[in-house]
Amino acid sequence: MTADLFSPLELRDVTASNRVMVSPMCQYSCEDRDGVPTDWHQTHLGSRAVGGAGIVMSEATGVEPRGRISPEDTGIWSAEQIEAWRPITDFITEQGSVPAIQLAHAGRKASKSRPWDGSEPVQPADGGWETIGPSGQAWPYDQKAPPHQRLDQAAIEDVIDGFRTGAENALEAGFEIAEVHAAHGYLLHEFLSPVTNDRDDAYGGDFESRTRLLREVVTAVRDVWPEENPIFVRISATDWLSDRDSWTVDQSVRLAGDLADRGVDLIDVSSGGIAPASHPDDAGPGYQVSFAERIDEGTPESLVVGAVGAITTPQQATQLIENGRADLAIVGREHLRDPYFTIRAADELDALDRVRVPPQYDRAF
Repeated sequence: MTADLFSPLELRDVTASNRVMVSPMCQYSCEDRDGVPTDWHQTHLGSRAVGGAGIVMSEATGVEPRGRISPEDTGIWSAEQIEAWRPITDFITEQGSVPAIQLAHAGRKASKSRPWDGSEPVQPADGGWETIGPSGQAWPYDQKAPPHQRLDQAAIEDVIDGFRTGAENALEAGFEIAEVHAAHGYLLHEFLSPVTNDRDDAYGGDFESRTRLLREVVTAVRDVWPEENPIFVRISATDWLSDRDSWTVDQSVRLAGDLADRGVDLIDVSSGGIAPASHPDDAGPGYQVSFAERIDEGTPESLVVGAVGAITTPQQATQLIENGRADLAIVGREHLRDPYFTIRAADELDALDRVRVPPQYDRAF
């Protein structure tokens, strides 16, 4: 039987009730700047679970303080954060959804203000910090960038340890899926792409060396993540920079196969973000789906692929599953507009009997 949007998705011993995932979307709402999730995060993530999504993923969650994009982002490096995440994951689970966390390090794109505050660099004197990356190149802001450090071997090992500890903490906090963020110009993507990686040591140069850090991070996470629980990796399939040496779809296919060999279960396929011009001219409906298809076709059958990017309608979401273009529909902005996207999709597609509608809301459907 052909899978559709409401078919369960089995990943190791974890089963999502359907093929809809809430994409990780930063909320920039830790007003105390301590990385501790708040009532906002409980309501934001919890309402999408009430809305029927099979998997509800947290925003990019820093594995260390300087790994956050902004000072107001969530973290997973402290006991206080673990305790604050636990009631959120409990509620998501109670609604029949799978709680997932995106483990992240923003690298040179860290220490900036929230979008509604201008996304401007935040200096250490104002609550920011020194950023890190594979090279000595800071993000090319129009204004003065925060201080920036090229990672040496010891610092690289600290990053790997940060992801390992973040995964351990995430498990204690009740998350069932861990996603390693290696996309959008953040730290791990910075090592992958020759646009930002000018190293000539074991972590730079050829494909094998530029992908080494991501492989080591995945290995560290897999070492502490239960064998029965899945690991996702989000990648940027292309840098969208054909005019120079950059990260490409062909390299993404090769990388995905390597990650599958190291215990990764799903590739979350996005794109861009490595530089200010690293984006498509037209980000129309499903503009990244073809990349997911390429990776799916070029990797082992056991590796699952998720498509993200301008998926906005129930018909669009279920067709990409039914047509075998992806195994998971990862929905971002439409979930901001409609927390109950999955239930509404089931209603429109005559499949309400295949989703959980909370009894409190049943009379609306």
